[in-house]
Amino acid sequence: MSDPAARDPFAARFPLPPGATIGILGGGQLGRMSALAAARLGYRCHIYSPEPDGPGMQVAAAATVAPYEDAEALQEFADAVEVVTFEFENVPAAALAALEPLVPCRPGVAVLRVCQDRLQEKTFLERAGVPVAPWRAVHDEAGLAAAIAEIGLPAVLKTTRLGYDGHGQAVLRRPEEAAPAFARLAPKPLILEAFVPFAAELSAIAARTADGAEAVYDAVENRHRDHILDLSFAPARLPSEVAERARRHAAAVAAALDLVGVLALELFLLPDGRLLGNEIAPRPHNSGHWTMDGCAASQFEQHIRAVAGLPLAAAGRHHDVVMRNLVGPEGIARWPALLRAPGVVPHLYGKAEARPGRKLGHANKLLPRGALARLDDSEALSGL
Repeated sequence: MSDPAARDPFAARFPLPPGATIGILGGGQLGRMSALAAARLGYRCHIYSPEPDGPGMQVAAAATVAPYEDAEALQEFADAVEVVTFEFENVPAAALAALEPLVPCRPGVAVLRVCQDRLQEKTFLERAGVPVAPWRAVHDEAGLAAAIAEIGLPAVLKTTRLGYDGHGQAVLRRPEEAAPAFARLAPKPLILEAFVPFAAELSAIAARTADGAEAVYDAVENRHRDHILDLSFAPARLPSEVAERARRHAAAVAAALDLVGVLALELFLLPDGRLLGNEIAPRPHNSGHWTMDGCAASQFEQHIRAVAGLPLAAAGRHHDVVMRNLVGPEGIARWPALLRAPGVVPHLYGKAEARPGRKLGHANKLLPRGALARLDDSEALSGL
């Protein structure tokens, strides 16, 4: 058996002792909730972000405000922390690559590169045994025409990088929509994906440690409004075999990535019961916010445990949960009522401006285990 120190020159650092500092690239709400989970486990967090006063910085022990391209600031950041993670996958891969020789990075840059590029991501999912919808790379208008001829319409044309919450994509229903969409979407290349007439959108959250231990939460059903997650139902009200298959897919992807941390796998459920992989998010995910109040250990705690080299907690659920995102002025207007609603646990992210489409918080409605399967939507959403 090979020497662990030869494989990982930083192996002796782990598990991190109480009081150690965890570096987080990105200062958004996922960094905030990760930092709060880290504090409960006795760790400090140091946030690195170009934007001052982000939600993560408000609760962190230290902060660096600098561009991701600032080599000197990255060096100083690496010197100040025992391990680095990230809270969103649009952190430039070059920043993580610059940090990797200096400090352990969990997950590493190889994971980030797969999940930042939809072409690599689709190829990876197929190799990991997760079926995906038909897709083709698109480099020019001729390539788009050829892809449409193979895949057919309707189809979805997407950027391969930097897309989120519906940004960077266009649904093509008629041939004449192709050229304007190709001209508008950037950066190139693009990807054309077959339009999936799904019955439901699902996701599953998997945590994995450096030694391959894993914990996978119950699969959930997600509903979107204006391309932004609106509701998650945990557990998904689906046949147990389908939900278990979603969990197995998430675990398989985490293992294939050699992930250390947490990931979410988004999936489409087809009317015939098949599951198709959609996207991988290699960090805590909006659809896992229900775990904060429905489980003994949230997705954020599992992420910190994995990054710090601690054993994972059980991913069991002690309540059924309905999670609602609080988005924009309409979402924040719910806040006073949510504070009074029985069985509802609200969370705000500390963002100063309630812009339309901006995620400002979420609320978890707790229900007894097994109750969700017996409720219709109006009953499940009462109080949210």
